[in-house]
Amino acid sequence: MKSKYYPPKLNETKFHCAHCNIFSQQIWQPVFINTGGWTESQLKSCICTHCGQRTYWLGQRMVVPDDAPVEPAHPELPADLLKEYAEARSIFTRSPRASAALLRLCLQKLMPHLGEVGKNLNDDIKSLVKKGLPPLIQKSLDFCMVIGNNAVHPGEIDLNDTPDTALQLFGMINIIVEDRIAKPKEIEALYSTLPEDARKAIDERDKTK
Repeated sequence: MKSKYYPPKLNETKFHCAHCNIFSQQIWQPVFINTGGWTESQLKSCICTHCGQRTYWLGQRMVVPDDAPVEPAHPELPADLLKEYAEARSIFTRSPRASAALLRLCLQKLMPHLGEVGKNLNDDIKSLVKKGLPPLIQKSLDFCMVIGNNAVHPGEIDLNDTPDTALQLFGMINIIVEDRIAKPKEIEALYSTLPEDARKAIDERDKTK
């Protein structure tokens, strides 16, 4: 089961490291520069106690590495969607609006992997809800203007998008992948461990319904 992601955040003592992606303790330190004498700069550094690597921050923003402080792609995200997701993640801090546009495109391209048509997101999400996708996801996507009357076309930049919109979309994509791909795989793997006689009995029982 996918665990909760805690993004890197200024002065937080624990979060998922931008380097190793492990939830671990973080140690903050000031950065000094030599200008004829050591003086404290505006930068701060943070050391991950798991991997030992540093992130560097200017104000509220992580500047090294420049990956967005947002959750990585779900391990079960289809391989052909990783490019859009990774690109959206890499440009998030510089252009959240462009990031959101890529994520809308990624979400539409996800639909055929889930057995949907992939042409109309509104119809595809409605179909997934009928198949068991939590309705709250539908409401969240409506709020992010992915579906509904005010939907923005996949891949198009919306000047009204905020960083929070992009963050919501990162999370929504991973939640949908967890619910529609990862969980069924996990259940199928558990079912396959049952004794063969038990599985045959279940199959015969289901055939009589």
